[in-house]
Amino acid sequence: MATHQLNHMFKTSMVKNHKKQQPRTPRFHVFNNATTSSTTTPMSARKLIESGTVKTIFPKDASIAMNSEGFLLLDVRPTWETEKARVVGSVHVPIFVEDTDNSPVTLLKKWVHFGYIGLWTGQYLTTLNPEFLAQVEVAIPDKGTKVLVACGEGLRSMAAASKLYNGGYKNLGWLAGGFSRSKDDDFPGIEGTEKLQYATVGGVSYYFLQLLILLQAVGK
Repeated sequence: MATHQLNHMFKTSMVKNHKKQQPRTPRFHVFNNATTSSTTTPMSARKLIESGTVKTIFPKDASIAMNSEGFLLLDVRPTWETEKARVVGSVHVPIFVEDTDNSPVTLLKKWVHFGYIGLWTGQYLTTLNPEFLAQVEVAIPDKGTKVLVACGEGLRSMAAASKLYNGGYKNLGWLAGGFSRSKDDDFPGIEGTEKLQYATVGGVSYYFLQLLILLQAVGK
């Protein structure tokens, strides 16, 4: 009887151990390629320009691009720059706007900005325009339009080009170096009180620039 009980206990233990040692079926996680494909991932401005997806256009070639290739000039500079000088017939939608928030943190930022940047350059503290794409869609409703995106030095227009491309505008050009690299005859019609290439300059640096221009003229 005792032997029978021992045999029964041994068999029961073997069955339990066998169940414990059963290899577990591995679980696989299947990822949908569509969720990670480049078609849904926003492309950066640098990649767009380096790949040629956004065409690089230099200021000296801008008139040809506008007159012969059908590009429409989109000026993304803030209002205080376009008031100084702008290309006649261009569309203006700022990618950055003045930051009007008066929270303690923003006021501190404004104080630091004025002390280190604003006093010298005359630039306001800005924030990304949340309505940029929507405003462009109103101004340029046909997303098949060839759009030449431009700013003062070429950096803000890079950000704008990326937003526009990911928003459905695929025929884009980028003004390399911005208006600051342009010459007097690169654009046929300019309106405003300043030269287009100097419109980004403000504050103390503006008067310093005027002094340099005066000294250059006297030296001729």
